[in-house]
Amino acid sequence: MLTSLSLSNFKAWKHIEKMRLAPITALFGTNSSGKSSILQYLLMLKQTADSPDRQQVLFLGEEKSEKSLVVFGTFDDLLYKAADKKSVGMSLSWSMSGSLEISNPEEPKGDPVLSGNAITYAADIARDSAGAPSVARMAYSFAEHQFVMQPASDAKKGTVGKFDLQVEGSGFTLDRIQGRPRVGFAPPIKCYGFPDDVRAAFKNAGVLSELEFAFEQQMQRTYYLGPLRAHPQRDYRWSGEKPQDMGRRGDKFVDAMLSAERKKVKVGKGKGAKSLEATVAYWLKVLGLIYDFKVSEVSKSNNLYEVRVQRSKDSAHVLLPDVGFGVSQVLPVIVLCYYVPEGSTILLEQPEIHLHPMVQRGLADVFIDVAKKRKVQIIVESHSEHMLRRLQRRVAEEKLSKDEAALYFCTAKNGASELSDLKLNLFGDIENWPLDFFGNEMEDIVEMAKAARSRRQKGGA
Repeated sequence: MLTSLSLSNFKAWKHIEKMRLAPITALFGTNSSGKSSILQYLLMLKQTADSPDRQQVLFLGEEKSEKSLVVFGTFDDLLYKAADKKSVGMSLSWSMSGSLEISNPEEPKGDPVLSGNAITYAADIARDSAGAPSVARMAYSFAEHQFVMQPASDAKKGTVGKFDLQVEGSGFTLDRIQGRPRVGFAPPIKCYGFPDDVRAAFKNAGVLSELEFAFEQQMQRTYYLGPLRAHPQRDYRWSGEKPQDMGRRGDKFVDAMLSAERKKVKVGKGKGAKSLEATVAYWLKVLGLIYDFKVSEVSKSNNLYEVRVQRSKDSAHVLLPDVGFGVSQVLPVIVLCYYVPEGSTILLEQPEIHLHPMVQRGLADVFIDVAKKRKVQIIVESHSEHMLRRLQRRVAEEKLSKDEAALYFCTAKNGASELSDLKLNLFGDIENWPLDFFGNEMEDIVEMAKAARSRRQKGGA
């Protein structure tokens, strides 16, 4: 699970210092206040890790590319406009479900020399002479040690453009192979990987590979669903493949359900375990959207399937496009929550779009359910007061602890984004409620009363 992040000089953010990430993390705020930029930072790291190009420090995305979760343009587009330092600083911390144990390669059955389940990755990314991103510093923190790569001093002969590797901490040192250099290594691979010549220089460099692998695993366990979901179709074609996710617009939700059905995947454990389709149908019913839901085969020869829903007990089953738009918009959200492996992280942008306030409130319960039962972390950017109120209520009811939720409010002031950590107490109250959080609701009430009084006076006259 992601536990914290920091940013500097990234888009509208001059500085974010160790923002806590909880099992349910929600970002609220005004338009253009920087909420989406926080998710974009995580998406940038994910698509960089997924990119096959090992020489590209950051994959900034390409228009109309399936591989692009976010598109920035150039490195200059990443930079905070008023930055006096032309580099982006970033860090990301996470905890693993199990312990990472590093053994001495010469005593593989002995006690681990390093052990822990918390890792922090950090980097400074600068602009090179061609305007492309380049690594100015990269570090991993693990088991009270830091493994740092930064440019070698130009004073050292033959080290211009090369990097040094330093280990900070007591109790562990890298054991150099005789004849291999101590300094003057190639730059990091991408923005997070140790170069091959570093791995070849030390007997116990396996720890470096493990840290890099842990980063990539965390990115692989991170999933994304954008704010604009695909329109419902009258039929869906499934090739038989198992999709990794729902796609940015959620267009693979039928593929996911059919794949889970074929592989007999169950959600939950013991006697209460259900199929993915049954779980989705259950939540659609709880949310008040439908009475019944099913995916069925239309044509075996053409691999065509259809989604039919029943609005009430006495109504007929109809195709998905023939019911309200909200059903098709919430379907990918629910499917993704129960389809991803346990322990995953899901990034969601405005999942409440096109949904009735009652359904928006119910979505908060979906998030709580997967966070509690499946250890799935939800990081959501939202404008929904109804979702927030339900989270507050569940804290008051002791169905969600205040530490299991991290709530933030973003604002923009003079072109810079600012982050407020909303303080939840044990009773679900926000103790530092921002001014005009969801607009000035009292303004409309007061003005309506004035208008009514004015009309009555005119009528009386």
